[in-house]
Amino acid sequence: MSEVKLEHFLRAAADIGAHGDNDTLPFDVDTNFVSAKQTDLAEVAFGFSEELRKDGAANSKKKIASLNVFSERLLVATGASGFRVTTKLHPFWSIYFNGLGVAIADQLEPRRDQRTFSYRLQAEGGSELFDRSSSWRAFREATSKEAALANNGAIVVQTDISSFYEHISHHYLENLIDDLFPDGRIGNQITALLSRFSAGRSFGLPVGGQCSRILAELFLNSIDHQMTRDGLSWYRYVDDYVLIAHSNSAAYAGLAFLSHALADYGITLNKSKTIMMTAKHYEEYVTTQLGGDDTNAGILRHIDLHYDPYSDNPEGDYESLKMTVENLDVQKLLGNELQKSLPDNFLITQIGRTLKFHSPIVALQLASTLVESNNLHAFRASWSTIMRGIASLRANVEYEEIFSDLDAVIDKVSVHSTHLLQAEASLLHYLRVLKFAQTPARAGFVQSVYKNSSSHTVKRACIDCWRLWKDRSGFSSVSSRWSEINGECQRLTWLAAKSFGDQGDGLRRQIGPSLEQSWMLGIERKDRPTFAAIYRDWCDEN
Repeated sequence: MSEVKLEHFLRAAADIGAHGDNDTLPFDVDTNFVSAKQTDLAEVAFGFSEELRKDGAANSKKKIASLNVFSERLLVATGASGFRVTTKLHPFWSIYFNGLGVAIADQLEPRRDQRTFSYRLQAEGGSELFDRSSSWRAFREATSKEAALANNGAIVVQTDISSFYEHISHHYLENLIDDLFPDGRIGNQITALLSRFSAGRSFGLPVGGQCSRILAELFLNSIDHQMTRDGLSWYRYVDDYVLIAHSNSAAYAGLAFLSHALADYGITLNKSKTIMMTAKHYEEYVTTQLGGDDTNAGILRHIDLHYDPYSDNPEGDYESLKMTVENLDVQKLLGNELQKSLPDNFLITQIGRTLKFHSPIVALQLASTLVESNNLHAFRASWSTIMRGIASLRANVEYEEIFSDLDAVIDKVSVHSTHLLQAEASLLHYLRVLKFAQTPARAGFVQSVYKNSSSHTVKRACIDCWRLWKDRSGFSSVSSRWSEINGECQRLTWLAAKSFGDQGDGLRRQIGPSLEQSWMLGIERKDRPTFAAIYRDWCDEN
């Protein structure tokens, strides 16, 4: 039976608590909140879902549309010179939206084609929603294997969809969801939320969250089956397609079929990224891309740097991974990339991920090289991974001997690379690194950012710096303007109050009675806990 269950919201909350709500942005303190209160929040979400289930389909859409749903569009740098927009959601609405997404994935997964490798739902995955073995690498390996078995004249077509997320129609999505949930309530809730996230537009998915990934897979699922029924040999990972045909003419015909199928849903292929090549050429290309050689660069490309602390042998896995990295001359690899006019972005990303596996001195040398002025500009496509790598060092007491030197290197970034901090996502990654310790340079920088930024999410990150630094002047400047700041900044300020003794206690006594009203979502009912109450309880515990 097609229905939304409590377990769907529990899995959504567990996923956010373990991995964050948006993979283009750094973890923020709400990730800890969701992790600690995931059951309570999931139950509130399910209670609201049940209320809408018992209501009329049209009325459930009106209820969602009438709510004040916080979301904020933030700029994310992509590649060396591109940008896209990601969406930061209120933690409750992130759980609710993703919970509906998990319910959709639950119904969709048995109906998916096995030639699709992206975001395959794990039935019993807990906080891991998707099967890690069904990955981009597995997709590439499968296509290469089939190309190797093809006849001598075989042709491979590699292509992707142009601006895929931006052009997905909410109307088409609602119809596809209604095929899975015939009562119409899930489809109209999703489209009502999407409309709020996209400023009233009837197309586009918010970038960065799990529900959007699931909706994108649903959107292409019928096209996948059309291609299989037509006898095409194809593979897909998100919006990347590979077609394998026995001749040039068959490859062209297959590409035309795919183009027609996509056009029926208002989307098109990216002409500049559509390439036809021989099967042998494609096989060689994939081997190089995946690091199928025994050089240091090839080995670094090939190894999976994901460490799972919940595996059967976590210590052994960690030591094995650390030994593999130590046996590579990563400093030489980084030096080689510095000589190139166009550095290998994936290799730089992998080097950023290795920082926590090196000795303190080597880690400091690598980090210093990565964030040196000219180098950081050249490596700007890997900004988020570099900052995450440095944050992992700064959070680990095993690297305490290099903390002061690392802080000095990081402080220079706000002087020599201000142009790279224009995108809010890049700035958020940088602010996360600054949180570990206060310096005079950082204090001035954070104060300036708070004053000049129009982003509530960026302002929250500044308040979190003041909280962790126990910066009383910063806290005073925001707490004295409580009525002027939005609810998201208020929540962070309320949490920060605990770090400021009598001053913080005074703020809580003064403001406490009005919080239920200030942080109201519009779904509160007498018979269930409220989001505001759950958040206050968590703040009291932390």
